[in-house]
Amino acid sequence: MSSYKHLFVVIPLLIITLTSISSIIVADARNLLEIGFPDIPKPELPDFPEIPKPELPHLPEIPKPELPDLPEIPKPELPHLPSLEVPDLTHLPVPKFPDLPNDFPIPTEIP
Repeated sequence: MSSYKHLFVVIPLLIITLTSISSIIVADARNLLEIGFPDIPKPELPDFPEIPKPELPHLPEIPKPELPDLPEIPKPELPHLPSLEVPDLTHLPVPKFPDLPNDFPIPTEIP
């Protein structure tokens, strides 16, 4: 049971250690930016010999095949759709709703 109590001490120490190390790394990186490095001469590469290209064998020409003539496909015709007649709706009676009374009690306090 005592092993659980040690975790509460280790975690803050770990956080403090990591933050202090990261600030040291940032300071070292800033010092590296201020330091000038000497120019290092580039080494000369030796000349590579030319590699001869291999001769490819002669490939015979292959004749292109002729495509067969495709028959023409007739354009499909849509069937004739009957026209729809819209009924006249101007003669429909308008329903009358009953009048609602205006003396409904309005609650003022929430129970």
